[in-house]
Amino acid sequence: MELYQLGYFIEIAHQRSFTRAAGRLHMAQPALSQQMKNLESELGTPLFIRGRKEVQLTAAGKAFLPRAEGLLAQAEAAKAAVSDVAQLRGGKLTIAAIPSVSACLLPEVIQRFSKQHGQVALQLIEDSSERVADSVESGQADIGFLQLPASKSAFKVQPLITEPFVLLVGETHALARQKSVLLRQLSAESFIFYKGRARDTALESCRKSGFEPHIVCESGELETVRALVAAGLGLAIVPRLAAGNLPATILTVGIREPKMQRQIAAVLQKGSVLSPAAGTLLQLATSLLSQGSNT
Repeated sequence: MELYQLGYFIEIAHQRSFTRAAGRLHMAQPALSQQMKNLESELGTPLFIRGRKEVQLTAAGKAFLPRAEGLLAQAEAAKAAVSDVAQLRGGKLTIAAIPSVSACLLPEVIQRFSKQHGQVALQLIEDSSERVADSVESGQADIGFLQLPASKSAFKVQPLITEPFVLLVGETHALARQKSVLLRQLSAESFIFYKGRARDTALESCRKSGFEPHIVCESGELETVRALVAAGLGLAIVPRLAAGNLPATILTVGIREPKMQRQIAAVLQKGSVLSPAAGTLLQLATSLLSQGSNT
């Protein structure tokens, strides 16, 4: 049974005439009659009582008509829904991202996206790189933003930016007047560690510089890390992306040695195709990061 056959059947039922229905459908009457014979053969029962002047529905035809109309309406609704998603007039986009990306990059990206495509519902999942990978692999998220390397192999990976780590210091700290430091100079300092892979990078770099850092606090919340630095409780080693839009009470100091950096990438399931919404959001993120790298 084909959808076009349902449309033919409904038109004949409404016109009560094969001739009038064929005219409205812009097709030859013999071809229309043959399609209805095929449909009746598939259903195993006649649908029409064919009179000389008018066509009437059999009992089976009367029972079939509302169901055929419902099926055709559902098909049209499905086509409209697909069209809305393709044209970014509807649908849903779920994004998974690590905290520094969700806090410092995605707000502006989402703002631009929503301004252009406000009918697309957005959902944001914020978690560690490993959990972001899990969300994409399970299909819970359409696209993920994480720190490489990805913990899963079944991904398409699009690198977005390679960024250095920097030092956050309170405005009254002695280091606030310096542009950059050697990490080994900080062995006597207290640290607030930013949880996640950033923590692992910071800890490994301190140890390579010859000291075990004195960690006074750890937090997975970027705003908490910043607040503790501003309060003078310690220094924080964070990716540069996490040092955006700082309050006046916090300054950024570069780290000359060792070289500390990370790579941020967008990931999606291997073998899948980015939805129009996910593709548009990724283009906005790439454009924004490109503008930032040129400033």
